[in-house]
Amino acid sequence: MNHETVPQQPGGPSAIWVNKPESGQLPDGVTHHTFYSEAHKTNVGYCVYLPPGYESQADRHYPVIYNLHGAGDNELHGFDDVRVLDAGIREGRWPAMIVVLPNGGQRTFFKDSCDGRFLSETLVIRELIPFIDTKYRTIAERKGRCIEGHSMGGRGATRLAMKYPALFCSLFNLAGRVPRTLEYFDPLKTDTYPNNYLGPDRQNYINNDAYELLKKNVDDIKGKLRIQMWCGTRDVGHLLTVRDFHQALLEAGVDHTYLEIEGLGHKKKPIIDRYRDVWFDYHVESIRQANE
Repeated sequence: MNHETVPQQPGGPSAIWVNKPESGQLPDGVTHHTFYSEAHKTNVGYCVYLPPGYESQADRHYPVIYNLHGAGDNELHGFDDVRVLDAGIREGRWPAMIVVLPNGGQRTFFKDSCDGRFLSETLVIRELIPFIDTKYRTIAERKGRCIEGHSMGGRGATRLAMKYPALFCSLFNLAGRVPRTLEYFDPLKTDTYPNNYLGPDRQNYINNDAYELLKKNVDDIKGKLRIQMWCGTRDVGHLLTVRDFHQALLEAGVDHTYLEIEGLGHKKKPIIDRYRDVWFDYHVESIRQANE
């Protein structure tokens, strides 16, 4: 491939792998960088937030939150979250943490496509996380790693956490659909998503279905991965599948936190503004419990 831009049909998956920030766009503590993706044969952008004291406390290692972006977005996202975290750290509300803002491509849902054009799961799990653990002073274990996202990012974070529960101690899905991907398998619908992305192999749908992955990995999820799911009651396009996965977790006996936010829709900032004082409490408690 060896291209920084990978176009696709309108509304479908695409990627601009490096997106340079505008002057003054990055919040305090956030810098923009690139790393080389072997899977895509090109540089890929990411942003990282390093907390106050990171440079001066050279022997200290930090937990990491991977914040996945929504559809149509890129590595220049999550800045509202970072501003809330930075203020909370400076006020002593939360301990110092690193936040990584990856670029997973537009409308890839953080999955690998069967044709190899978009390998966003591989990018995050097999390339970016090891790279971050090498480049920065992270706690490079499950007990120091969280994953979250809004919309497509919440959907991707949920599936990745179900597939690789040994990597994370905490998951926060904010208004991310959790579809039953296996039910969409139809080799006759080669022009229809997800068949035009995942291909003709039924096993690929099982491997990309959060419900099937929950059943497969339940013993490594239950009591080990803390799960939080929120969605606005006016977010009708996402709420039904979030409720569905909430029910699946209950049936599997997986303890989790579930919140329907009265009167709010799919926009992220109004939700952050309402809950900013507790926005990172769940991850902090997950890390504390994982380190007991």
